[in-house]
Amino acid sequence: MSQIKTTLEFQNIFDIDSNLDRLVKNIELLNYINPLNIAAEKKKFFTSKYTYEPEFKYRKIKFNGYKLHRLFFSQRLERIEDDDIRQLYEDIIYEYSGLIECIETIGQGRKFYFNSLKSFGTPTENDIDNAKFILRFDPNDDADLEPIHDTDYAINYFENYAKRYDFKYNLKTSNNISAAAMVLNNTQTLVLKKNHKFSKNQLQVLANHEIGVHMVTTFNGLSQPLKLFSNGFPNNVETQEGLAVYAEYMSDSLTMDRLRELSFRVIAADSLSKGYSFADTFDLLHRNHKLERNKAFSITQRIHRGGGFTKDFLYLTGLRNVYQYAKKGNDLGKLLMGKVSMSYEPTIEKLLDVGLAINPIHYTDAYEQNNNSNPNLDFILNSLK
Repeated sequence: MSQIKTTLEFQNIFDIDSNLDRLVKNIELLNYINPLNIAAEKKKFFTSKYTYEPEFKYRKIKFNGYKLHRLFFSQRLERIEDDDIRQLYEDIIYEYSGLIECIETIGQGRKFYFNSLKSFGTPTENDIDNAKFILRFDPNDDADLEPIHDTDYAINYFENYAKRYDFKYNLKTSNNISAAAMVLNNTQTLVLKKNHKFSKNQLQVLANHEIGVHMVTTFNGLSQPLKLFSNGFPNNVETQEGLAVYAEYMSDSLTMDRLRELSFRVIAADSLSKGYSFADTFDLLHRNHKLERNKAFSITQRIHRGGGFTKDFLYLTGLRNVYQYAKKGNDLGKLLMGKVSMSYEPTIEKLLDVGLAINPIHYTDAYEQNNNSNPNLDFILNSLK
């Protein structure tokens, strides 16, 4: 295995890392993939008795895709002599190039779907079996799932929750997001869905998921010497979402209802590979699996947005991987160093050894102690393939 031998190679790594940082700021996928007219299309879909195919509208792209591709692939990676670090940056460039193709084809049906497949993959037979296994369990929980808290209450809740962490983030509301909340990494912003009603449990879930992990890894990434920790390793979604749902489990806020939701996302993502229309996927969830229609619409919309967005199936596979990783006694801190991927752990170790990375400044407090009180969850997570 090659090693970094010279100050010049350090400088070459920083130069390439800085170049990529400037380029990648333009391509946060979540800025583009969320439809602008969800409420209007949902109303049309329900009025049509679930037969109308929604026509979602999206933000206009603010970059020239061809120029960005050219600039990404013009980086002189041969200047990095270390094989592992050079391979990491090569993989990153291909990853970012794939995200550009995703953004450029949003709303273009199967063309976007195939680009989504390249970036996020599709459920395997094991993933589908795991989802079906979970759906055999009773969804009833003791958790408070009644949606009674408005957005102002949620803002106050998250502001109080975040006091346990030593960082300052932005908080705003929006009508144009698919989830109840999400983190925008490049602006350190927690976005809440306007006019959404939150249950007590959902607030706990989102606090541990969005702030306890996504915001923690955002700020840990910003503290690293290399910008790649902030911008994201290849295939980091699976690890990052797995960490986030694992925080829900450890904090005793993960419910069977929530775990079933993640399983339905796998089932819905698999329906894309079978060529299901929006109405077909909704019918699968609502009629076949008896999922309440608003929840069925939400999952269907998340999966079909853009033309077929498979990312959501990774939450369950990520949870399985992180659960098994933690059970073996591995250090979760390494996975909190930024937007990293579990598969690059050996390279992360090397970056630590040579001084190109530091240990995480912020640590997810839910990981300090296992507070899960549901034995069914332990049985399920231990049984996943």
